[in-house]
Amino acid sequence: MTVLDKLGVGFIGSGFATRFHILGWVGVRNAEITAIYNIRERSARELASLAEQLGVGKPKVYTDLHAMLSDKSVNAVWIANPNFVRLEVVKAIAEEAKQGKTELVGVCCEKPLARNVDEAEEMVRLIEDSGLLHGYLENQVFMPSVVKGRDILWRYGAKYTGRPYLARAAEEHGGPHSAWFWIPRLSGGGVMLDMMCHSLEAARFILSDPDKPKTALKPKTVYAEIASLKWAWEPYRTMLKDRFKGEVDYSKEPAEDYAMAVVTYEDEDGNLVVSETRTSWSFTGPGLRLSFEALGPEYYMSINTLQPELFTFFSRNVKIPPSEEFVEKQAAEQGLMPTIPNEAFTYGYMDEDRYMVECFLKREKPREDWRDGLLIVQLMMACYMSAEKGRKIRFNPEALKGFKPAVAKGQWKPKSLVEAP
Repeated sequence: MTVLDKLGVGFIGSGFATRFHILGWVGVRNAEITAIYNIRERSARELASLAEQLGVGKPKVYTDLHAMLSDKSVNAVWIANPNFVRLEVVKAIAEEAKQGKTELVGVCCEKPLARNVDEAEEMVRLIEDSGLLHGYLENQVFMPSVVKGRDILWRYGAKYTGRPYLARAAEEHGGPHSAWFWIPRLSGGGVMLDMMCHSLEAARFILSDPDKPKTALKPKTVYAEIASLKWAWEPYRTMLKDRFKGEVDYSKEPAEDYAMAVVTYEDEDGNLVVSETRTSWSFTGPGLRLSFEALGPEYYMSINTLQPELFTFFSRNVKIPPSEEFVEKQAAEQGLMPTIPNEAFTYGYMDEDRYMVECFLKREKPREDWRDGLLIVQLMMACYMSAEKGRKIRFNPEALKGFKPAVAKGQWKPKSLVEAP
């Protein structure tokens, strides 16, 4: 086995998520970005240039995936391309690795792992059969505030009065940048699939005893609701269509822009604990809002990323072009603006990437891997199933095989919550 002192990392995809990883890479040791793949060469070259400017690598640009995978300077890959091509990418990686055509030791994949349980299970099977290490890129469980908050809860609150019994997590903003997110046949769903993956895993992380395996916390029941509160209705439906030049048409193929879920878990002592999660593409505020809460017998924790240490104010006389200078998914450029100085750090990308690099260099299994990603896909599909049935359901992974949400099949029709089954 070749001992590596430094990890060469190739990125598959050069969109929004990859940009965050590159920005956070300034805090990553013993690794450099050596390659970026995208069929759109211009996009890949722009991020390659950013990586070079930041001093985190001089990546080669590839438009041929197999060529990148055979590059001897690439020891690991970060999969960050759209949901609908993830499975095909993993098939290519597994094939090259099993044939000994790569120098890969590990693969990381952005959230969500897949669009449904069948795809997720196949991806896990392929990568495990290839013998590669795998990490699941869920940045919110690496957020410094979440990691520190959880540590304090368990070392003090849980130690002296009992485990946390309720966790709440939410992610809200005004909607994604790229058209494919809004097309459920491609993405696999709406805001549930896009963002509930974050909130479900963050809540599970907070509720899990750090001294015990995560499998000690077992999902028992799921209840969920989905709705289109904004984007399937006028005038926003037309605004969405115009923004993406007709590529997105919610009058014909809508997806949910709001989702909520309640998951009940049972711990190793038979105690029931609850996670409440909600996500929205219909939030109009200063920008992306991440919020977390945890409650225990004698304690409480709260995190809100729109309550940072830095605020700026601009009067109506200051004319700033539309930007995301102050916070991700920024919706205004005037008034009192919460400002996050280093989003890649605050949102956990920096610590996540540093951790994955260290695991791959040591040939160790990451604490967040594709089995975690599979469980989150199972929970999301159970949420869709619950919403379609209009009731709480038992968590049964076997019943989720072959299931595709009505949203993903183009068969979902938004109704009011009163009219829903």
